[in-house]
Amino acid sequence: MSLLDRLAGRAPVPVFACIGPGMQAVTEHALLSPRLRRAASPREAAVLLRAGAIPERAAAAFGRVHDQLPHPRAVLRWDGQGDPADVITDAWVDLLNGADSDTDRRSDEPPNPWEGKGDHGQGGEGMMGGVPYGRPMAMTGDDIRDGLQLDAYTATVGPFAPMLPPGLTLEITLQGDVIISTSVTAPPFPQGDEASAPHLCAARLLRLLGLNAAAARVARGSSPRALWTRGAIPAGLGEAAKGEDVRARLSAWLAGQAGPYQAPRIGSMLPGLEWHEAMLVLNSYAPDALHRACAEEEEAA
Repeated sequence: MSLLDRLAGRAPVPVFACIGPGMQAVTEHALLSPRLRRAASPREAAVLLRAGAIPERAAAAFGRVHDQLPHPRAVLRWDGQGDPADVITDAWVDLLNGADSDTDRRSDEPPNPWEGKGDHGQGGEGMMGGVPYGRPMAMTGDDIRDGLQLDAYTATVGPFAPMLPPGLTLEITLQGDVIISTSVTAPPFPQGDEASAPHLCAARLLRLLGLNAAAARVARGSSPRALWTRGAIPAGLGEAAKGEDVRARLSAWLAGQAGPYQAPRIGSMLPGLEWHEAMLVLNSYAPDALHRACAEEEEAA
């Protein structure tokens, strides 16, 4: 092992977690270990942690996340028993010592086949349609704020996107970074009461704000010790009732109080917000509140 590898072996292991039903709270606690670093994306992780059983509806998405990890990489299953940091650290050291990297799980094919399609063989259809070189073309439409014609792009986000509750899958249409429509294609996995504990809910919101150290302290049950955490959130954002906005919900969690029993419907809660605003609003509701909102939305469909 080279000097560089030995130094890397002493650093926190970059881990990306795919979290199954009932595993959110215990996984978030496990990732607080100083020996682990919670990767913001599969692209910056060396170890993929499969926490609990992944439902069949999310199996293909798990495969896509897996194949995004760069080589060398390792995949570990964890059932929530014991501390996974030892096994994860051992797997990281083994990779640095030349252990075989986990192979791809999906075939090397574009998600949108394009070669040989269209008038010029590049996947396009006429002037505006198709999937040129595998990328769907954005189509123009009226901007919901001022009516100007802007490109609109539709994408699916989830079920393991780190800014969303595990299992939640959204189809989102954006113009620039403004969400113009949202629909739930799969609800969050049920997580139990532990995942909706006020300190864990507050930690998730602080992490989204980039206050990782404060988030870790709050997740451990301590004070955030960060000046003006509420000031990082725009006043009035996500106001569901008079005086009940994202700031107020964060303040309640930091005081140990439970949040609203049920969130508004996601399809009506996010349109009109910029992406970062939408993620703050979404995460200002506890997992069980979002699960109830999705169930109501599904019944009304």
